[in-house]
Amino acid sequence: MRRFHARHRSAAALAGLSLAAALALTGCGAGGQASSGSAAAGPRQDAAGAPAEAAKPGAAKPGAAAPPAADGKGSPQAPAAVRPHVIRTGSLAVETADPQKTLAAARTAAEGAGGYVGDESTERGSDGRMTSTLTLRVPGERFDAVIAALEGGGKLLRRKVAAQDVTEKVADVDSRVKSQQASVARVREMMEKASALGDVVMLEGELSRRQSDLESLLAQQNALKDQTAMGTVTLSVSEPAAPRAARDDEDGGPSLGDALGAGWSVFTTLVRYLALAVAVALPFALAAALAVLGFRGYRRLRPARPKARPAVVPAPREAPAAAGSAPAGADPAR
Repeated sequence: MRRFHARHRSAAALAGLSLAAALALTGCGAGGQASSGSAAAGPRQDAAGAPAEAAKPGAAKPGAAAPPAADGKGSPQAPAAVRPHVIRTGSLAVETADPQKTLAAARTAAEGAGGYVGDESTERGSDGRMTSTLTLRVPGERFDAVIAALEGGGKLLRRKVAAQDVTEKVADVDSRVKSQQASVARVREMMEKASALGDVVMLEGELSRRQSDLESLLAQQNALKDQTAMGTVTLSVSEPAAPRAARDDEDGGPSLGDALGAGWSVFTTLVRYLALAVAVALPFALAAALAVLGFRGYRRLRPARPKARPAVVPAPREAPAAAGSAPAGADPAR
């Protein structure tokens, strides 16, 4: 009985080791194909991971390029041309007196080409001009036509068109997606054939990791398809600048209008400062006026004091005249 259990344990250990080796081989094969994108695959394996039958004599060797297919007359056919994948972007700046009309025409051009309007913003600059920005997404085959239609919306200030070839990147991502899908399918087949609990748990973890990598690759693939299928055009529409007053002096010196403007500015500045000075002194003047008025009112309302009578000084009495003395005014010589 003990020998039976020992043999059973050794068989389970060998099965686990073989399963881990198969997972490592499938992971290495998927990683090698993902890094190269177009490298040849190794010996083919079946669903369980076992090597396929040996190649027959005269068959193409693994990794060798396949010969071009022959047509009905026996002559080899030329390889199919690879469709280029290009990301196209453009930016335009247009100046017009009627920005709303130009913006409406841009929306109509994008929708007529099968595209749509993405972002839209409007702002007023420091010079008082309104500037609107539109982001348009249009199909790649109608990109040039939309650019030409937007150029005629006003005075062209700026034009820039760029193209980025991502054909190799698209092919690499497509190849990595196919390899990862095949890797996920192999792990699923192994899970269906696994019987031990440890093997099932290990395969579930491996399947989760590979599915996560596959979802990331699919997101990159979808983003590349969207960028190559639809071009991006950024349109900026602004109002014309206000005309400047013509100067009389050709040498660039100050004109009569400049002198009048400077004088008016000095006059208004002086008046403003005088008004400020009056405003500062006004509270003090009002306080002084109120004090004076209050004092006068107090003087009027206060009861009058009785006037003091002047003291009567008695007149000095005349002394009686002497007998021998002459009266006043008489001539003594008489």
